[in-house]
Amino acid sequence: MDKNRIALVTGANKGIGLEIARQLGAAGIVVILGARDARRGQTAVDELIAQGLSVSFVQLDLNDLASVERAAQAIADRHGRLDILVNNAGIFDPIDGPPGSASLEAVRRVMETNFIGTLAVTQAMLPLLRAAPSARIINLSSSLGSLALNGDPSSPYYSARYIGYNASKAALNMLTVQLNEELRGTGIAVNSVSPGFVKTDLTGYGTMTPEEGARLPVHYALDGTGSGRFVEPDGVTPW
Repeated sequence: MDKNRIALVTGANKGIGLEIARQLGAAGIVVILGARDARRGQTAVDELIAQGLSVSFVQLDLNDLASVERAAQAIADRHGRLDILVNNAGIFDPIDGPPGSASLEAVRRVMETNFIGTLAVTQAMLPLLRAAPSARIINLSSSLGSLALNGDPSSPYYSARYIGYNASKAALNMLTVQLNEELRGTGIAVNSVSPGFVKTDLTGYGTMTPEEGARLPVHYALDGTGSGRFVEPDGVTPW
């Protein structure tokens, strides 16, 4: 069994996920890079290996339960446990929007991926996380998932009305809250981490680089203290 800690990062072939994988690898973590597209995933792995990091690829599509189960089995066979799960994979649909006009199909796709898909991955990996001496689950959330900020007219997020995306991140926060209670006393910590306003392919604009956005999720992945929190770079975020 590996002496170093083992981490799975979903949606890690680009953007924040790739940077999280890179920074975890630089910290001595054995990283499993999960991605839907095998070619793109392996290209990302090759890039990180060339930097001297210990990284491997597993094909994992949040909307394909069979692929999730295969990934869990592959990790079990190779490592026997999982110390860190970073639920990074997620989508934004451009035809999402305010409740009165958002495409129902877009809302369904976003909820299926960002919440139900993440729940499926978490359920599949829980036996491996329980097999670790202590473990961390990091749910990549967003300030857009805060009910308090969505309802505050003075908040910069008040006008960002994407019912599918915002609701999916609010649901992800509920997963954090309930998992934290379910796993109390097990040595598994779970937190919602909003990386900040990062410019990626998902957003198209932002004030932070993926490298900067990866720092807080990586901190919570490596740090053994604290659970049941919703945090962003500026501090604690209200639920």
